[in-house]
Amino acid sequence: MSICTATTVETAAPAPEQPWAWSAENHNSRLAVPVPNAQELWKRYHRQSDTDTENELVQKYLPLVSAVVGRLAMTLPDHVSHDDLYSAGLVGLLQALRNYDPTCGTAFETYARVRVRGAMLDELRRMDWVPRTIHEKARKIKTVMAALEQALGRTPTEAQMAKEMKLTPAEYAELLDEVRPAAFVCLDSASSSEEGDGGALYEVIADSANESPVDQVSSNELKAVILARLQDLPEMQRKVLALYYVEDLHLREIAEVFGLTESRICQIHSQAILSMRAYLQRFESGLAQRPATARRK
Repeated sequence: MSICTATTVETAAPAPEQPWAWSAENHNSRLAVPVPNAQELWKRYHRQSDTDTENELVQKYLPLVSAVVGRLAMTLPDHVSHDDLYSAGLVGLLQALRNYDPTCGTAFETYARVRVRGAMLDELRRMDWVPRTIHEKARKIKTVMAALEQALGRTPTEAQMAKEMKLTPAEYAELLDEVRPAAFVCLDSASSSEEGDGGALYEVIADSANESPVDQVSSNELKAVILARLQDLPEMQRKVLALYYVEDLHLREIAEVFGLTESRICQIHSQAILSMRAYLQRFESGLAQRPATARRK
């Protein structure tokens, strides 16, 4: 009797799927959230008008604000802050979102662009302390001056400007005083240089109220020379100069102090001044040395 032995083939059972063993592809597909388009956002906003949807719409149209700022900034001076304009544009965009009526037949981008630009212009008017009429007069002067410069080939005189604007010289001078606040230079604005390292204007414009180091040294040296020369003058001349320039007395009052005539005091004063001038001329030309008193100091 033959015995048939059945061969048992063991097959590996599939391993149970681990909940944490999913691929990166499955991970990205599970986390992906569909981004609603503008039409869906508007439908949701008109249906419930919630803050989250409003914020999403604002984020959707932020490039519009940036575009309006960039176009408007091309015509503005450098000292105008683009950040301030951008903030004003955001306010205009938010107002456009809340006031937009889709039944009017106008696209929101067109409507919002007008409101954003209007908000920026309002901000510029708020920042400007000069009335609009002054700006208009200043522009008129610039237009006439440019036309005359082109016709004459040089800068026109005030008389020619007054004649061209049909004004008297006095009226034109008054007009210049009136538009002076509109012509200013902001020291905080950036300056340009050939090297390309532009900085604020207040860093490169000289202050006429302050002496340069060279002028300051020269002035101090001149004062020292004058003071030393005064010490070498006769005592009577020094006293007359001190009473006249320091005490601010008249020649008649000085004459009463010394019991002399006014003409004699005038002669002493003139002699002292001439002596000082002659010495300073010789000193500046190098023909005279500094007084002994100044050299000792």
